[in-house]
Amino acid sequence: MSSLWEYVSAHYPQLIFDSYQHVSAVVQSVLIATVLGVLIGVLSYRSALAANLATTTSSVILTVPSFALLGLLIPLFGLGVITSVTALVLYSLLPIVRNTIVGLNAVDPALTDAARGIGMSRLDTLRRVELRLVWPAILSGMRLSTQMSMGVLAIAAYVKGPGLGNLIFAGLARVGSPTALPMALSGTLLIVTLALALDAVLVLIGRLTTSKGIR
Repeated sequence: MSSLWEYVSAHYPQLIFDSYQHVSAVVQSVLIATVLGVLIGVLSYRSALAANLATTTSSVILTVPSFALLGLLIPLFGLGVITSVTALVLYSLLPIVRNTIVGLNAVDPALTDAARGIGMSRLDTLRRVELRLVWPAILSGMRLSTQMSMGVLAIAAYVKGPGLGNLIFAGLARVGSPTALPMALSGTLLIVTLALALDAVLVLIGRLTTSKGIR
């Protein structure tokens, strides 16, 4: 533990920068996946065939191993941030798409009928009634996607992605040297800590944006 503390003390500016890059890439990826996932869910939930197709497709993407998916994306986007973010977005889609579809199908038809009865358009009903009711489910999908993305991004160091994964890979490459274990361990511990912190932030956002009646 003393060697770990010494390493952190000597390299904390770089650790802070890598942590910022890691969190930034994950947050951006999950936000993009949320927009895409909710849009896919809204467009497909009324059709059982379309809903099954959307869920199955996103499920298949999730079964592709991380290294394989990153390797498949390299010819399209090259090495670096774009490939890493694209992989995170693809992996993040399933929980959000599935929760959106399940949530929208679970909305009581009486509520939407009442909204239409007071003059709301279909779009207003979706925006002001249905999506507000489904928001907790969407947020749960975002939390799951965020936790998953924190780990996947570490593997994205394989394609020169940003974040703390580079520190872990560098430590593993130096096995046998005095700095190998502190490097890998500091990167791993920071990823776990940041993942828990992001989850706490999403929980707080959920409490602030969800009405007491829905909670």
